Amino acid sequence: MTRRLFVSASLSLLLAAVAFVSVSAYAASGIVVDAHSHMPVADATVTIDDRVVLADGEGRFTSEAPDGATVKARAPGYRRAEATLLRDGAVTIALPPLRPRAVYLSVFGVTSETLREDAVRLVDTTTVNALVIDMKGDRGMTPYRSPAREAIGAAAHVGEHAPATETFQSIIDDLHRHGLYLIARIVVFKDDPLARAHPEWAVRNLEGEPWRDREGLLWVDPFSREVWRHNLDLAEEAARAGFDEIQFDYVRFPDASGVSFALPNTRANRTAAIVGFLQAARERLIRYNVFISADIFGYVLWNLDDTAIGQQLETLGPVLDYISPMLYPSGFTWGLPGCADPVADPGQIVRRSLAEAKRRTGLPGVRFRPWLQAFRDYAFDRRAFDADDIRAQVDAAQAADTDGWMLWNPRNRYDSAQLPH
Repeated sequence: MTRRLFVSASLSLLLAAVAFVSVSAYAASGIVVDAHSHMPVADATVTIDDRVVLADGEGRFTSEAPDGATVKARAPGYRRAEATLLRDGAVTIALPPLRPRAVYLSVFGVTSETLREDAVRLVDTTTVNALVIDMKGDRGMTPYRSPAREAIGAAAHVGEHAPATETFQSIIDDLHRHGLYLIARIVVFKDDPLARAHPEWAVRNLEGEPWRDREGLLWVDPFSREVWRHNLDLAEEAARAGFDEIQFDYVRFPDASGVSFALPNTRANRTAAIVGFLQAARERLIRYNVFISADIFGYVLWNLDDTAIGQQLETLGPVLDYISPMLYPSGFTWGLPGCADPVADPGQIVRRSLAEAKRRTGLPGVRFRPWLQAFRDYAFDRRAFDADDIRAQVDAAQAADTDGWMLWNPRNRYDSAQLPH
């Protein structure tokens, strides 16, 4: 009798569990629309927990989901948004249109109250509505005490003058209250502190010694999965802090000869490593519904190979929400066909480069957001880039229907009189 009661009770529990699953999980449906026009947003990315589905051409999606789950969505050209799935009907997710127009703040800039407030004031006097903020800058510094950096030993090698603040989260929250779209810039494979903490991950010269770039800084091996994981830990810290977008910079191999890595330095290996890292980032960040972008050399839009750094233009669209070419006229030191003096016609550099990018990839303009030059020329005649030069670049980007633009000034100083109003 006891055994029969035990079996009966076990069967009852099993049936109850099955009933609970059938009640809790169901085929949910919904539609993603433009919050202003209420028209469907085709091909939006929809996230439920760690599952991703793509909306169809009419903005519609279906997915198995528990009752009351949060469904998140994003699409190029929009802010991300979310809603609650309910059994009593299909959910509608309205995405507010947005084309970010950003200025850059370094680790020093975001932690400086003066520079930060100057940038925020641009919102009132110009069309600026976004900030790019270093989460890990060119010298491996972070503007906050990063658990990931401390755990791996890199924090001990940034120097005593690193400007980390204890109030970083409140700064981010305050910037969001101003309505700013926030982009977290993470410098990936140029990482002197990490290479010092883990010499086994350093890029090496042909003699087997740690290799240094023109600034005397160490890099880490783009083939290293440990390096991948560490940078994705940082990306997850940024996502948890509330950033809208994670932007990977220096997501490439060094542009130098005489260097060696864990795998042979071939074009196939390089491009596989860069695409593999970006795909790993997409998978790691699924639940946060953040946009993912990467900075690339301007000449990558023109070179048919990977520019010997692993950045092959045609491979980047499937793993990124936005491609961000650095279209600084000063960076086009060899010019373009028919344009030997890029700084004399900065709009032409932006216009022609974006046209080439769209032609080669078949992607619409909204999948690109270029970096534009807001600093003194260093390659041609040393001219200061004034309002006309900045306007020419901005006009060219907007004519290409890009997802906005970003201004780079390493000193973090922007004159509102020189910016679009």
